[in-house]
Amino acid sequence: MATNTATSAGGRLRHELSYLDLTMASLGGIIGSGWLYGAWKGGFLAGPASTLSWVIGGIAVLLIGLVYAELGGALPEAGGIVRYPQYSHGTFVSYMMGWGALIAYASVPPIEAEAAVQFMSHYIPALYSASSLTALGIWVSVLFMILFFLINYFGVGIFGKTNTVWTLIKLGVPLLAIVVLFFSGHFNSANFSSYGGFTPSGSSAVLAAVPLGGIIFAYLGFRQALDLAGEAKNPQRDVPRAVLTAIIIGVVLYVLLQTVWVGTMPASKLVHGWAGTQALFTAPFTDLAAVLGFGWLAALLLADAVWSPSGTGNVYLASTSRVMYAMSKNRYFPRIFLWVHPKSGVPVWALFGTFVIGLVFLLPFPSWSALVGIVSSATVFTYIIGPVSIAVLRRTMPDMKRPFYLKGMSVIGPAAFVIASLIIYWSGWATDSLVLLVILFGVVLYAYGTSTFADDTTIYAGRYLKAGVWLVVYLVVMLALTYIGSSNFGAPHQLIPYPLDLVVVVIISLIFYYWAVASGIPTYETEAKNKEIASGQQASAD
Repeated sequence: MATNTATSAGGRLRHELSYLDLTMASLGGIIGSGWLYGAWKGGFLAGPASTLSWVIGGIAVLLIGLVYAELGGALPEAGGIVRYPQYSHGTFVSYMMGWGALIAYASVPPIEAEAAVQFMSHYIPALYSASSLTALGIWVSVLFMILFFLINYFGVGIFGKTNTVWTLIKLGVPLLAIVVLFFSGHFNSANFSSYGGFTPSGSSAVLAAVPLGGIIFAYLGFRQALDLAGEAKNPQRDVPRAVLTAIIIGVVLYVLLQTVWVGTMPASKLVHGWAGTQALFTAPFTDLAAVLGFGWLAALLLADAVWSPSGTGNVYLASTSRVMYAMSKNRYFPRIFLWVHPKSGVPVWALFGTFVIGLVFLLPFPSWSALVGIVSSATVFTYIIGPVSIAVLRRTMPDMKRPFYLKGMSVIGPAAFVIASLIIYWSGWATDSLVLLVILFGVVLYAYGTSTFADDTTIYAGRYLKAGVWLVVYLVVMLALTYIGSSNFGAPHQLIPYPLDLVVVVIISLIFYYWAVASGIPTYETEAKNKEIASGQQASAD
């Protein structure tokens, strides 16, 4: 942790992204490798009821997105996920959220590069072997990472226009697949009730598929517009609209994709039930199109299977660098990550740092499946602060302009927090024991960093640590629940059977939500922003 000023020594971030660019940034984050694998994984985990898994995941993300729409419109700053808790709770909570976001975000560009290379292996078999990338495959993934870096390096305007075209193509291909497969003559509604019924693996599998089937992973990209808000032309108007537009399009698209996957699955592939389809596909929609006799569609889908993840990796490299920029702005990272290139308007060193971290993730997790659960759980952890921050800021910054004002916050806020907590719980002990412990390690890093600047009471005052006690206890309790909860979600020592475990998680989550909101305080940033607001109101009155 290192001290710095909150301004860049180089240029300034440029406001060049339009509403369309922001929407395509979020939609580009949503439509990546998730649509290529999600329907297949959801299908063998939950059977036909996987369509409900996508609806549950979509509702969850929409509720969370509504919360962030207000925050993004009111405080349009680069790396918003790190900045919002800085306003509502101060240094400690902000640092922990930034630490969790970096773990989640930085791993997405390499996971998307891996997905692209895995599909390329259909043309070049030497890239992939025994369920993981070969040494050659890892090197090709590195080349994809370099491509993402270069597109971002030459300016946010170039990134925005490139990504918009990239995403429109990404959207068109799955839409075409939906239409062709649905009207192919192979769609059989009996698939939804046969071969073990609608829920062949039970209702708990429908819930577990949300984080473990790549479903929540597929929806995660909605927040890209928030992370790029500091570079929007009209952020207060466009950021909330972009977030909600992208989420709605994503939910409709994914539910339709899962529906055609279930409905067009040939009877010959269901001899061993839906669980048996796990071993039958390597390039799911491509293989399905080929089996149904649509060779041209299979070829197009295979090409898109390289194109689509690449676009998402490109978007995430941009947003992760803004998170690192925000961490530096909050004085957690060296000030070099604040430096913005005078010509391109890009935080170059933050971009380079993101690139390097992504390369590190390629080595221990050389496959898509190895990373998806970890990314999902870590990202959903960062979602819990949204509904908390919005409630605190309505109390501590009542005069702040809110272009999008979320009605029904007293219900939506707690609901969003509870749903995020449930998704973390559904991820299970195997995933959470790694993710939550790594996030908890952030407490150690924070303690080490603050000990260096113990005299800076403005930034590292004890009251900010007190405002974050709830978060440490929350992490410990959630870890314990995944250990002693239901074996349906992988608990090694079941003490709370299903579905009673869900009731327990809901009740405990509500307790933590209200504790977290009560812990919010006027921070240094809040006081500065309130003075700015009051000054502007006085100027208008004069």
